Amino acid sequence: MEFDFAEEQPKFLMLMYGLIAFVAVVGGLLLLLDVVPAWFARRREARLVAASASGAPLPRRRKQREGWFALFFLLPTLLLLTVGLVVPAIRTVLLSLMDSNSTNWVGLRNYGWMFSEDSIVRVLINSLVWVLLVPLVASAFGLIYAVLVDRVRFEAFAKSLIFLPMAISFVGASIIWKFVYAYRGDGQEQIGLLNQIVVSLGGEPKQWLLESPLNTLLLIVIMVWIQAGFAMVVLSAAIKAVPADIVEAARLDGVSPWQMFWQITMPSIRPALIVVVVTITIATLKVFDIVRTSTNGNYDTSVIANEMYNQAFRYGENGQGSALAVFLFILVIPVVIYQIRNLRQQREG
Repeated sequence: MEFDFAEEQPKFLMLMYGLIAFVAVVGGLLLLLDVVPAWFARRREARLVAASASGAPLPRRRKQREGWFALFFLLPTLLLLTVGLVVPAIRTVLLSLMDSNSTNWVGLRNYGWMFSEDSIVRVLINSLVWVLLVPLVASAFGLIYAVLVDRVRFEAFAKSLIFLPMAISFVGASIIWKFVYAYRGDGQEQIGLLNQIVVSLGGEPKQWLLESPLNTLLLIVIMVWIQAGFAMVVLSAAIKAVPADIVEAARLDGVSPWQMFWQITMPSIRPALIVVVVTITIATLKVFDIVRTSTNGNYDTSVIANEMYNQAFRYGENGQGSALAVFLFILVIPVVIYQIRNLRQQREG
């Protein structure tokens, strides 16, 4: 197949225009952020030098001017948040109150459908199971890892291995675990690790991802495998930050390792543990890639984010998909508010 430059010329021109626009916008912003502060700094320095030479009192900063100066730097961020978050959120709420074609208002009918349709109720139950299990199990494994590898000989190497799944995308991790759960018929050589173990123990291979509700639990294992490394790193740093004098005093009092863990370590790392649980909870509420890659949401494994995609982009039900998106957003809000209040209490304490 020969390449015809003349035929592809419009595409190259469009690409060139896009690059020029990108360079102009980004370069202009960088230049603006560099020139404006430097200009204000030089101007203030000149006033200070003039005041010092004349013996006049040094000029004070005006709070109003500082407020405008701060607003100038915050404006791009506020603009991006408005365009990328606030406007889409408002539009999604409005679409959730309309029909599938986004032409007629239907009120709360889409939300009523969400809680009356059996398949969607199954999706909500699956999401609830994910939110209950993943943060607790992942945080528990992370805490166990952090305690076991703390100050051991190969601590850095062990932490690197445990944290390694965090460097893999959710899609990549799902593909890896699909090979672990892979199935071949009875009498054939198994390529899936789990079925190979079952066969070697005298059992029969199973199609693990087709059996509900076991398949949902097996997908949860993937998320736990990924997030346990994150929990381990954060909690390990918190354990190392426990004051040494408190630990030494507890040892002199003759406390057992179990008492040391529950009475000294756990209260000291409680703020870090809350951060880990909240962060993993938010990530779990939004889980999409694992379900999409592993089962495509079939066999009663779908979750809110996956069903939202199906309704809006596969079935053309914009109202129902938007309702699921709004419901997901509502679920995330209390978790975020709790985290903000917790951080504020830590600063005030």
